[in-house]
Amino acid sequence: MKEQRKKITVPIIKNRKKENKKITMLTAYNYSLAKLINEIGIDIILVGDSLGMVELGYESTIPVTMNEMLHHTKAVKRATEFSLLVGDMPFGSYNTFPEAIKNATRFMKAGCDAIKMEGGIEIRDIVEEITNRGIPVMGHLGLTPQKLSEFGGFKVQGRDKEGAKRICDDAFCLQKAGAFSAVLECVPMELAKSISEELEIPTIGIGAGKHCDGQVLVTQDLLGLFSQITPRFAKRYANLSEIILSALKNYQQEVIDEKFPSEEYSYK
Repeated sequence: MKEQRKKITVPIIKNRKKENKKITMLTAYNYSLAKLINEIGIDIILVGDSLGMVELGYESTIPVTMNEMLHHTKAVKRATEFSLLVGDMPFGSYNTFPEAIKNATRFMKAGCDAIKMEGGIEIRDIVEEITNRGIPVMGHLGLTPQKLSEFGGFKVQGRDKEGAKRICDDAFCLQKAGAFSAVLECVPMELAKSISEELEIPTIGIGAGKHCDGQVLVTQDLLGLFSQITPRFAKRYANLSEIILSALKNYQQEVIDEKFPSEEYSYK
């Protein structure tokens, strides 16, 4: 008999830390890939604003709009039965209380189980307001892509004493505001270890070492489908770009050589 799978919920994710069970998380931006991720039992699917670069060809996440995020979220939702679905609040979508509440609500109406927001102390009151309205919030600290201009590019954060303290303070601030988890991106492994040990909520690392309570990667990075940016932390588990290019070239040549379609692929 096939094992009955449970829908992953926010309480289940929070309990994983208490149970000392690692959390798995991947990004998805379309139905077909989300269906595969959901099928193998990944805990969390993030419709990340990284779709701006991976799917839409933007140079950064900054141009991504709410309408674009919702379009992709709805497609992913149709494929997501068991994973916890998290929508990434894009740049400019939570500058004020009314904007933040309105846009977080739009994500939930599109089928999300939670939303993700970048920032710490500066968004504390907004996180608290949103969680008080019954919308779970995942935080995001360290290298926050929406602030790349401020950071001067993709650089590790928290290497100096002042930076490390700021990330620690932000993490506890988010926890107090009601966030159920926090992504730690591009921070030193020992800093991530210290934060993970002290926080009650789970941490999910991306370029933050093995001591976080879970890990997340951009799926296109691990599949070898996106090579414009190749961060050190993004382990490539496959190189599908080469496989796809080979298939496309074979198709092209067979059409030119009149080998496709053969009788096998034709009707009588």
